[in-house]
Amino acid sequence: MIKQFIDKLLGKSGAAAARGKTRFGKRQEVAAAVHGINPALVDERARNVVTTLQEAGFEAYIVGGAVRDLLLGLRPKDFDVATNATPEQVKGLFRRAFIIGRRFRIVHVVYGRGREHEVIEVSTFRAYMDSNGAEQVAGNERTSKGELAGMKHAVDASGRVLRDNVWGPQEEDAARRDFTVNAMYYDPASQIVVDYHNGIRDAKKLTLRMIGDPATRYREDPVRIIRAIRFSAKLAALGFKLEPKTAAPLVMSSKLLADVPQSRLFDEMLKLLQTGHAVATIEQLRALGMSTGIYPLLDIVVERADQPFVRAALQDTDRRVGEGKPVAPSFLLACVLWADVRDGWATRMQPRGNERPMAPFPALQDAIDDVFNARIGDVSGRGKLGTDMREIWMMQPRFDKRSGATPYSLVEQARFRAAFDFMRLRADVGEIGEAVAEWWQEFSTADDVRRQDLMDQVRDEQHKKVRQRAPRSGGAPAARPVASPAAEADAALPPDGEVALAPARKRRRRRKPRSGGEAAGSAAAE
Repeated sequence: MIKQFIDKLLGKSGAAAARGKTRFGKRQEVAAAVHGINPALVDERARNVVTTLQEAGFEAYIVGGAVRDLLLGLRPKDFDVATNATPEQVKGLFRRAFIIGRRFRIVHVVYGRGREHEVIEVSTFRAYMDSNGAEQVAGNERTSKGELAGMKHAVDASGRVLRDNVWGPQEEDAARRDFTVNAMYYDPASQIVVDYHNGIRDAKKLTLRMIGDPATRYREDPVRIIRAIRFSAKLAALGFKLEPKTAAPLVMSSKLLADVPQSRLFDEMLKLLQTGHAVATIEQLRALGMSTGIYPLLDIVVERADQPFVRAALQDTDRRVGEGKPVAPSFLLACVLWADVRDGWATRMQPRGNERPMAPFPALQDAIDDVFNARIGDVSGRGKLGTDMREIWMMQPRFDKRSGATPYSLVEQARFRAAFDFMRLRADVGEIGEAVAEWWQEFSTADDVRRQDLMDQVRDEQHKKVRQRAPRSGGAPAARPVASPAAEADAALPPDGEVALAPARKRRRRRKPRSGGEAAGSAAAE
């Protein structure tokens, strides 16, 4: 009571005094006997990065989500390292290390090559900087690029941090991290966990809690709103829940995302959908009342998540991540937007007023262009992602053509596997026949002899269908079934030199009669 009275006389509130006392938390060093981390779960390359930095005289720890997962007895998929070495000093210690980023300068230490490569992300301890003391700029990362070039700590008019490259001690680095369970440091050599904000306690209580005042932290970096959703979805299966005070400002703070560059939001959206918890993320967005408003394309994903084809794609993505298989954003987004492409394609192949219907392939290309303009824009739709999506879509009608040279050329395409998986999902939800998917599955892995057998089977089946469609003597010709866009496109494909399915009937040449008798005999025969 006396202390509170003195603080009041000095102009300090009790809350402010408490914040000053515990601003950076209290350092706790927790031994292995208490935290129980299994050293065997630590990646050898992450251990090597820590050891190399320590042997060079620097502090170094495994940090962030990897420590959280280790505490929970899980093998982390990614390992990050924090150190008091500057990015330049880190880079000088490793043969393949690259300094990246402007807003946050970090180092990527690369091990291995090709698909088997692994990146250990190394960050320098950062100082806890008060936004009031930062340099201010009027615009954002793009509009103020030149002005920001020489700044180490800068914020925009709303208090959002645009530059954060001021180095500091470990306790300040811990205070500026987002969640308590992500702000712990593990030394694989001594097996000690350094904890400033009761992260171990929250991990045991299965609580996801923001460090500091949540509304202020969301204002400093609105992307923390998306991170809160992502982590809560990821950890929901383990029983984690967002602390009520952490969850309360989310909806109100989401309007701050309007000031974040679209390219960064696009990347964060992909993280939500490609970290193995896409279905859980959709459920979490709905539960928090945030189904819309984060990013337009994400709104479409949430809206269509219950459609069988999109649901299958989300589940397939989660499965592949869980099995350690690679996933591509082009595949999932192609699935989400397929309904738009398919419907636009069919519409363009129908007569409209006095306009003639478009040919199948130009119609498909035109429909794809419209979808990119309406749904993706220039954020990433004109780069590799857009190219891959186009190839997946453009290859779909070619799967209907199982004769001639088409099957051989199709399986050699770079994007064949992605396009086949897409077609496989279409078969799973009944959009195309299951037999077609099974045929391509076998053809893609068969030897030349078996491939020829498969093509002979298709030819025989098509001959049989042609004979069944042929009208009987005196009967009316069978009605031509309505073709799907893919079937129409199949008919428009180049012949590729294949054998004709139904040879054209040769026109009989009428012979000139030699005599009246022969003429009568010939007419009778005919």
